[in-house]
Amino acid sequence: MTDHNMLLAAQPAPLPLELERSALLIIDMQRDFLEPGGFGSSLGNDVSLLRNAVEPCQRVLAAARSAGVVVIHTREGHRADMADAHPHKVMRGGPATRIGAAGPMGRILIRGEPGHDIIPELAPLPGEVVIDKPGKGAFYQTDLEMVLTTRRIDTLLVCGVTTEVCVHTTVREGNDRGYRCVALADCCASYFPEFHSIGLQMICAQNGIFGWVSDADAVTALLASR
Repeated sequence: MTDHNMLLAAQPAPLPLELERSALLIIDMQRDFLEPGGFGSSLGNDVSLLRNAVEPCQRVLAAARSAGVVVIHTREGHRADMADAHPHKVMRGGPATRIGAAGPMGRILIRGEPGHDIIPELAPLPGEVVIDKPGKGAFYQTDLEMVLTTRRIDTLLVCGVTTEVCVHTTVREGNDRGYRCVALADCCASYFPEFHSIGLQMICAQNGIFGWVSDADAVTALLASR
């Protein structure tokens, strides 16, 4: 079945979607960012603010799986030897709270540590792609573009945290590579609510300069109508 006539409610305008060429991209819904004791809280943030995105993400994820839409998860983190962690990134903050330091959930932002895991509520299923990335954007130093090209994906439904950092960077990277990027507003969150709001406005300003903004209800309704 080809879904040429399926329209997703979005800003700045409804977007025609072909589901076979669309992917749900869930950015960095990791314990290190969403739970106390992780990297996010070590920076002094109220991690509870990110929990607002969990339930909408769960609904969209369930709908995508039921509809057979490609699901891709990302995790920000570094090799155990930190050979891929730039010193200028590592040196930010106090020694006890830097990347690689010991925390309540293992070494902060290190692959394989408990804090690096995706939260249980959004855990990947076998067969779903997981992209480990050393930077903010999901395309930087990863094989994401190869995965998308192999699966003929041209549209990304983007969820995750934080709106103004890893989500925004990925949307901008994707836009420059020719992908249609749709940020799902309630499926994204920030430690700074004002950054979340402005970040979404920036994406769809000027007739969608970086992409589109939609939400969980619009996506789940569309997938249910398939």
